[in-house]
Amino acid sequence: MSQEYWNGAQAAHRRVMMKAAGYSDGDIRKKPHIGVPNSYMAGSPGTAHLRQITEAVKEGIWAAGGVPVEFGIPATCGNIANGAEELKYEQVGRDIVAMSIEFVTRVHNFDGLVMTASCDNIIAGCYLAAMRLDIPTMVVTGGSMQPGQYCGKTVVEADLDAARFSGASEEELMEMEDNVCPSFGACPSMGTANTMQMLGEVLNLVLPGTSTIPASDNAKLRKAREAGKYAVELVKSGRRPSQLITREVLMNAIMFDMAVAGSTNAVLHILSFSYELGIRLTLEDFEKYAEEIPCINAVVPSGPYTVVDFHYAGGVMNVMKMLESKLFTEVPGMYGISWKEMLAKVTPRENEVIHSLERPLFQEPGLKILRGNLSPNGAIVRPTAVYDEVKYMRGKAKVFDGDRAAFEAIQAGEIVPGDIIVIRYEGCKGAPGMKELMLSIDALIGLGLHKSVGLISDARFSGFNFGAIIGHVSPEAYDGGNIALVENGDEIVIDIPGGEVSLLVSEEELQERRKRWVCPPLKEEKGCLNLFARLCRPAEEGGAMQPWDLDAKFHG
Repeated sequence: MSQEYWNGAQAAHRRVMMKAAGYSDGDIRKKPHIGVPNSYMAGSPGTAHLRQITEAVKEGIWAAGGVPVEFGIPATCGNIANGAEELKYEQVGRDIVAMSIEFVTRVHNFDGLVMTASCDNIIAGCYLAAMRLDIPTMVVTGGSMQPGQYCGKTVVEADLDAARFSGASEEELMEMEDNVCPSFGACPSMGTANTMQMLGEVLNLVLPGTSTIPASDNAKLRKAREAGKYAVELVKSGRRPSQLITREVLMNAIMFDMAVAGSTNAVLHILSFSYELGIRLTLEDFEKYAEEIPCINAVVPSGPYTVVDFHYAGGVMNVMKMLESKLFTEVPGMYGISWKEMLAKVTPRENEVIHSLERPLFQEPGLKILRGNLSPNGAIVRPTAVYDEVKYMRGKAKVFDGDRAAFEAIQAGEIVPGDIIVIRYEGCKGAPGMKELMLSIDALIGLGLHKSVGLISDARFSGFNFGAIIGHVSPEAYDGGNIALVENGDEIVIDIPGGEVSLLVSEEELQERRKRWVCPPLKEEKGCLNLFARLCRPAEEGGAMQPWDLDAKFHG
């Protein structure tokens, strides 16, 4: 702990600032200072309740003899920008969140951190910051939202988008709006928010068994207070993320993500974490476990249940128990004991939500890497959310330079069954920011084309989405990948069982097209999007703003 930083004459200027903020001399000099980054934001159900949770965290820190120092960090709700150009800021937001936590923590020299976060790239940014700063750190999640009830059916936010594009009237949409999101918390599908909350337990950053406690369950407050208390113990023990997140722990995270059919965005985040830790991890590691781990989780969109059901069906620890025979169990856990010891205390509970490896929900994995001349560096699909009718497709390409252009073509009736939509220049550099394709994909679902039309892109897509949608194509169009050379009418093969996405055009023809191709200028000339485009790694390396000299620092 940094008591010397706060004692002695040389620290008078530091102490006076803390005293002026209301802290007492004994607290300042003698107790561990624990930063409490709070991603509270009033405009989102995933973050609007975090003030109360953060207060419980601080109570726990005080009770255990620590000094909590709360500060705000950026937070957004991706659904606000759904269908708008501004959605491309979301991926960049992960790095902004990490940098904001890094900035405050380094200046104030905290001994440890307890972060509160819920949503998508915000919670991923918190994890990234934990690994970058490498001081004792915990994360308290905001939990999941209760599902809505509408016309006698359980509904989630994604159902509203589908209703919009399937012709529901404004009055019907208004009624649905009033019922679809009835509580605070992250939308209760297996989207990015809940995927990343769950992965926090696997990564030893979130107290076991707590990540999916619904926001409406007061156990969330009790466990937040418990987390605050434990954070002081974690600081005193000196256990840091680099000690708790080994290569094998990251492998466990990959296996867990396959088993629960987590958001494809988790691939980007896990890869970025590995770079931050200096651990060599590639898409080949995901390919390996895709061959071994089937989907055992029946949460939307892979099944009919919600994350609230998942929690009460045993949650993350139940899934880890089901995977025990595959996991690296000798790795450290948060409590200073191994995962083997932790799982020895867990009784497996096979049920309709969480299946066993012997009786999986699907024989397929929750995520799969596709390769071919259209994406030699890899592309990503979620097989469990793809209908059998489109798991193998051979169709004509219809090419669009952006999500909006594709959406307008779908709305105009220009897309017909058998087509394969290609959306490009929406990747890490091309967007910039690797946009989620909410417009075109929601339109396909709403118009019933998701069972007969394929979509391929260098962009990413929401964890709510389903259909034959393939993202993260790399190299992306802006980098001159073959996706930049596709022309209307070209034949494309999508073979999800075979792991292939290929353009049926000769190499000679592609070489001729490449001679004519001109890299477009960056869409953003200033600001964080411009910085991201100039500094980010490609999608198959996580797409974060991380320096390339990390290549020389791998140790695993």
